[in-house]
Amino acid sequence: MALVLHAGNTNKNAFKALITAEYTGVNVELVKNFEMGVTNKTHEFLKMNPIGKVPVLETPDGPIFESNAIARYVARLKADNPLLGSSLIDSAHIEQWIDFSSLEIDTNILCWFIPRVGFAVYLPQVEEAAIASLKRALAALNTHLASNTYLVGHSVTLADIIMTCNLTLGFSRILTKSFTSEFPHVERYFWTMVNIPNFRKILGEIKQAESVPPVQSAKKPTQSKEPAKPKAQAEPKKEAAKETAKPKVEDAGEEEAPKPKPKNPLDLLPPSKMILDEWKRLYSNTKTNFREVAIKGFWDMYDPEGYSLWFCDYKYNDENTVSFVTLNKVGGFLQRMDLGRKYAFGKMLVIGSEPPFKVDINDEAQKERVSQMIEDHEPFEGEALLDAKCFK
Repeated sequence: MALVLHAGNTNKNAFKALITAEYTGVNVELVKNFEMGVTNKTHEFLKMNPIGKVPVLETPDGPIFESNAIARYVARLKADNPLLGSSLIDSAHIEQWIDFSSLEIDTNILCWFIPRVGFAVYLPQVEEAAIASLKRALAALNTHLASNTYLVGHSVTLADIIMTCNLTLGFSRILTKSFTSEFPHVERYFWTMVNIPNFRKILGEIKQAESVPPVQSAKKPTQSKEPAKPKAQAEPKKEAAKETAKPKVEDAGEEEAPKPKPKNPLDLLPPSKMILDEWKRLYSNTKTNFREVAIKGFWDMYDPEGYSLWFCDYKYNDENTVSFVTLNKVGGFLQRMDLGRKYAFGKMLVIGSEPPFKVDINDEAQKERVSQMIEDHEPFEGEALLDAKCFK
């Protein structure tokens, strides 16, 4: 028997279960002709969820409501599901990011968006608080994603599904490019996730909001019940208002125009045939046949006229006597390279040491070394690979 999901076909909370079903192979059918505000107020629906909220999953053992609980149920229908983590600590981290996504991301996006489209009272101070809280949450998420492709581990988990669905409402309705550009790793993560086939099948094509929705006034101005007598007196007031408004325009003209931000010198270089973001997406999304797909794709894309390859080694390896300290150094270095992510890609391996030198791409041995570094080949040059970090 197929599981039946009661929700509209554009409900981002329903998408959580539907994407999860794509990964688990569970048959979940979205009920047809669902009309919000009508279907969810029927006696039959209220028997499944007394407060009438969506989505609700109808199962042979009874209904389930709350979207995260539904997604967990669908994920658990497959034994040893990697969506739920492969260890106790991974499972805990998945739950951590699910809670973070719901309480810090989704809640603040809704507090900003819902009043603007007229479904709640608009209060500027509440909106300011929601935006500030959302920025703080996105900054924390951005820091985590600076050195991680996924929220937990090296593949999609339930945390990524729920986070992406919650971000989808924001990116498509209220989070403009000028807002999200402060969080480049969140941007990279979101666009990578929504273009994974199992996500894209359910979400379709996502387009980023071009502007923040204007506030829809909940109350229309009521006309005065007074006779038309004061109307004549109101005219001079309008004129006075116009006169008082004039100096504001003049004052605005006297304000100094904002200075344009200086361009990064790298932006002034001629464009390269290699689109770096395309390579980064290929690297992040290739899960099988890595050598045949990603490595081959790298060398096919590589443009020696626009980019150069370098082998570099840490100069003070005699200091690297404690493994976790060394790994922290690598992670810290990558975080401090944020401004370079738009222009570079790199792999850092914790192994032996040799002087740095530029890669000769006509030397097959050097090309093979680059390929092995990209795919985390182990052993690397006879050494055990302790760790590998990717800068992208």
